[in-house]
Formats: sequence, structure tokens, C-alpha cells
Amino acid sequence: MTQAPAQPPDGATLAVAIKDWGRELGLQQVGITDTDLSAAEARLADWLAQGYHGDMDYMARHGTRRARPEELVPGTRSVIVARLDYLPQPPTAMAAALADPARAFISRYALGRDYHKVLRRRLQQLADRITAAIGPFGHRVFVDSAPVLEKPLAQRAGLGWIGKHTNLIDRHAGSWFFLGVIYTGLVLPPDLPGRDHCGRCRACLTACPTGAIVAPYRLDARRCISYLTIEHHGSIPEPLRPLLGNRIYGCDDCQLACPWNRFARLSTEPDFRPRAGLATATLIKLFAWDEPTFLARTEGLAIRRIGHERWLRNLAVALGNAPVAPSVHAALASRTGNPSPLVREHVYWALTRQERPEV
Repeated sequence: MTQAPAQPPDGATLAVAIKDWGRELGLQQVGITDTDLSAAEARLADWLAQGYHGDMDYMARHGTRRARPEELVPGTRSVIVARLDYLPQPPTAMAAALADPARAFISRYALGRDYHKVLRRRLQQLADRITAAIGPFGHRVFVDSAPVLEKPLAQRAGLGWIGKHTNLIDRHAGSWFFLGVIYTGLVLPPDLPGRDHCGRCRACLTACPTGAIVAPYRLDARRCISYLTIEHHGSIPEPLRPLLGNRIYGCDDCQLACPWNRFARLSTEPDFRPRAGLATATLIKLFAWDEPTFLARTEGLAIRRIGHERWLRNLAVALGNAPVAPSVHAALASRTGNPSPLVREHVYWALTRQERPEV
């Protein structure tokens, strides 16, 4: 905190105003919580001990600061949590893309402008509104940019509950939304925590292509397609490759299966509209992008973070899963001389699948 906390005379009135300002700025929901994440800290420690984080060493690197906001940002007293919906198209369109093995499926959160930039700007505007009303106050804005437990904070702030697939769910909006937080030195009245409404439903567990949801509320990231195609830098384990299908960046299957998402609404954010034809592009077309094209077409998108090498790795796997066709074989053959051993490994695997579909 760079500023001393400026406590308003009436925290409850300010809390109501903050939520109103958030809605005026286009945020779908704003909640407030304190900094007690002791229960979430215990669950995180157990998850890490099981090795479920895979290569994501950063999940353990920051010690207790991830679950103790006041250690990450000294002086934090309250946390403002915001929700921004992003669903760019109806679920029927997503299902159609998944059902067409020639098309590339990209997790729908990544089709538009990088959400880090969109939501962070909106949260900073909210912080500026607070400053205008009460004067300078200590705060930090975070959107997946620091060791922060956004989902437990959001549940404590009343924005929903963490479902069996480990995503946050709201009864009236489903789970197609981003979360961001403002750590603040203000003392604000906390909202009531969200209550679990998953009941006996196991739709997300059944839908997961790789069985990554190993138990209700327990995700083994090492099997998760989002982890394998985005976070993982190395070779995708061979037994899991056929299960990826045509998913080249992330996976939305558990959200598509969740009954609560029947209440989700399409986003009205222009920034989240699909770009570069990515919602309908074929695997062969995307596999043909050289690095300059990849960088140009993904400018301003979250997809760019994986780089061209992993982009080709993921696409090679998807092409290996595509129906046998001369055009697919030719596309893969064009990359056999790629300078990256990682790319070549996955290309040769895919060629074997094309030449021997039973493999």
C-alpha cells in the first residue's frame, strides 16, 4: 500500500456506492470480503502436496502470500471482487465447433481481447471513482497478475460458489465470466459468502474429456486440457493426446455441461467478440501460420502467451486426431523439418496417426 488507508465515515454507504459504480462501469457484479482465507489455504496446501499443480511451480513459489492478502500487500483490510461476463456465442455454436474435427476449438474466453487488459482497466476506473469520492486510499488492482486466490475471495464476497469443476458459479449467470480484485486498506462491511448449489450433479465430472476432475471439487491439472495446451511447456503425454480432440487452446467442456450455465447471457462487451476468424478457423489454416503471422493475428489476445512453438505443438496433436485425409497429411508433412524438437515430436506422432489410424 503506497497510501495510508483513508477510512470513510460510513463504510456501509461506501460499499453500496462501490457496487453501483461497478455496474455503471460495465461490471456485472461487485462484492466485498475480508481477508480470511484460512480454509482455502488448507485446501491449496493439500492440492499442492498431491502434485496436482504439475509444472505450475509458481503456485507454490509464494508461500503463504497467495492465501494471506495482508502478506502480499501490507495494510490490506478488505477485498473488492468483480465479475465481468465474456460468453461470446451460444453454447450450440460451441458444440458445433467441437463436433467438427476439421475445425480448431479455442476456449471461448480467449477469442477476444486479452481479458487481463480489459478487466484491469475497468477495475482501475472503479478505484479512481473511489478516490474521487473519498480521496487517496491504499489499493492494488489484480487480474491474474499476482499470487491471489480469486475464486475463494469471490465466493466469500458472495459472487457465487466454487463448483465441482473448481470454477466459480453464480445461480443467475452460470460460470462464463472473469474475476478481478482490488486489495484495499479500507474497512468495508463484507458480503455474505456464496452457498454451494451443485447438489448431487456430476455433469462436469462426466464431461471432462481426460478425467481431470478426479473427484468433486478436485482438479488434477496434469490431466486438464487447459493446462496441457496453455500452461505446460513440454511434451503432451501420449496417452492424453487422443483425448484432446480438436481442442488447441483450453477446454470448455465442463462449463458446457454445467446445468447452471443455462442462465448465462451473451456478453455485450465489444472487446470479447471473436477476432482473427478464430471461432470458425480450420486446423489446417491455423497450422499454416508462420511465426510472424501468428504474432500479428494474436496481437492483443491471450493466445499469444503460449508462443508459436506450443501453438504448432497443439495443432499437430489436433491434426493427428482429425480424420485421415491427404490434406491433413500434407499439412503435417510440411512441418517435419521444423527447427523445434518439440514440434517435430508431435508432428511425427500425428503423421503416425494419419498413416495408422488404429494407433
